[in-house]
This record gives sequence, structure tokens and C-alpha cells, in this order.
Amino acid sequence: MRFISPKTDFAFKKIFGSDQSKDILISFLNAMIYSGNSVIQDLEIIDPYSAGDVVDLKDTYLDVKAVLEDRTTVIIEMQLWNVEAFKKRVVYNLCKTYGNQLQLGQGYFDLNPVIALTITDFKLFHSSDKVISCFYFQEEEDHLPYQENELKLVFVELPKFTKQLEDLESVIDKWIYFIKEAPNLEIIPDNFREIPQLEKALTIANQAGLSVSEVEKLRKQEMVLEDARGALSFAKRQGREEGERNLLLRQLESRFGKLTINALALIEALTNEDLNSLSEAIWDFQTSEDLLNWLQEHSN
Repeated sequence: MRFISPKTDFAFKKIFGSDQSKDILISFLNAMIYSGNSVIQDLEIIDPYSAGDVVDLKDTYLDVKAVLEDRTTVIIEMQLWNVEAFKKRVVYNLCKTYGNQLQLGQGYFDLNPVIALTITDFKLFHSSDKVISCFYFQEEEDHLPYQENELKLVFVELPKFTKQLEDLESVIDKWIYFIKEAPNLEIIPDNFREIPQLEKALTIANQAGLSVSEVEKLRKQEMVLEDARGALSFAKRQGREEGERNLLLRQLESRFGKLTINALALIEALTNEDLNSLSEAIWDFQTSEDLLNWLQEHSN
């Protein structure tokens, strides 16, 4: 068997947001939000995924949205990269969903609680080792909750989860492992079969069960994600190299004063390997002429 990764927008919506996914989503949300307790008995998936949906590119930050039987709205997002202002965006989506409940003429009494469940493929809160973190309004000293937890933020940080398959104990462990490691499984593990909804999720995630059009959509999205990952890696590398070049320029100007246009041009043309060599050779130079001779010798 080969299982698709729930981390992609396409797979996440197909597994947790399709018409046949209600029991899967109930089990998953009970595990992530309510510590594995069967608090949620029923829910409605809003705008469920269907095979005809266009999912080549992520057109929304909310992967799945559901309304629970007590009218609480849960918005669920799978986030692969820590982009600028990500934490602010999560709060914005939570507050927007809360405020958008009211129609013209409705009063505040009609507002229902909203929970934002965010799963990240990166560490978000570096000062804590907790895999699942929950935030809500409370009094600063007495920790008295405000308005019965009307707004709640729940984060699941996948890199902090380090248990192996044989170490999984709770339903929480197994769902997190599924999200993180599904593509690395070759069969449905026996300890996963103990949870019917989890076994069903893996059955949906089995690539052999996808239609030709779904496989094509999955491939396209994987290509888009790989391009984005490559662009992010390139940008980070470029930024690091630019930072190293600027640091070297400051060191040179500290020793020899303002550099000439010719010297600056020669430094700009240096390869990364030559920049490393220059950072070591700088301490052997006695004058700016020594620097210029070195640059001319190593110029292209």
C-alpha cells in the first residue's frame, strides 16, 4: 500500500472534509481538542470536498470547517511553513469566523463559540515542548476564563511529536502519527485498526483508491508545494549569503576604510567559495593594496 500525505490540502480535505468523513472528523477533533474524550457526538461539515473540486492550488487558509451539535464552529488548518505574520493570520481567521456569524438584524446573543485548530509542520512555540497547546481569554492573575471560552486557539506542532509506531498508546498519539507519518506506512498497522475511524482514514488515504483525476490533482499540488519549498529554501540561502557578504564588507571597511568602486565590484563577483577564502585571508592583509591584489587574483 501507498498512502497519500494528509499534509497536502487535497489529501487533508479528502480525508477529513468529504461527505463520508463525518465519523473520521469527529474522532480526530475529540482527540485534538478534547483530549480523546467523546465530547463531540455529531457535526456538519461545511462545504464538503467532492471529487470534482478544483484543488490544484490552495485558495483558502481554512482546510476544513465544521459546525458541532452545540453550534460551536471549528475551523481547521494544516500549515506547512511558518510564514510572516502567521500567528496574526490565525487570530484573524478565528475572529472573522466569529463575527461573520451574525446576519442583518441578529443580536450578539446569536453568536456561538469558535475554535481554531491549527496543525503546523514546524515548531511554533519554541519555549515549550508541548505537542498540543490551547489558548483562550482568561483573567491575568486568577486565570478566570472569559465568556466560557467563547474563542479558543488549539495548535498541534508535528515536529515536537517524536513517538515511534510501537510507542503509540492513546488515540491522540495515533491521530498525530497518522498526520505526520502516513506516507511512510506500508500497511495499516494493527494498533490503528483498534480505532475504526482511523482505519477508515487510512483506507481513504490509500492511493490505490484514488481516481485518475484525483491522482492528477494530487500530483499537481505536490509539484506546487515542491516549487514553493524550493523557492523558500533558495530565498533563505540567498538571504544568508547576502548577510555573510555584508558582514565581510563591514569588516573590510573597518580595517581599510571606505572601499573603492573597483574593490566593491570585485567582491560582488566572488563565488561563495571565494568569499569564505576572503574571510580567512582578510587578517593577512596589511594594506588596502593587499586586498585589491587578492581580489584581482581571484576575480573571474
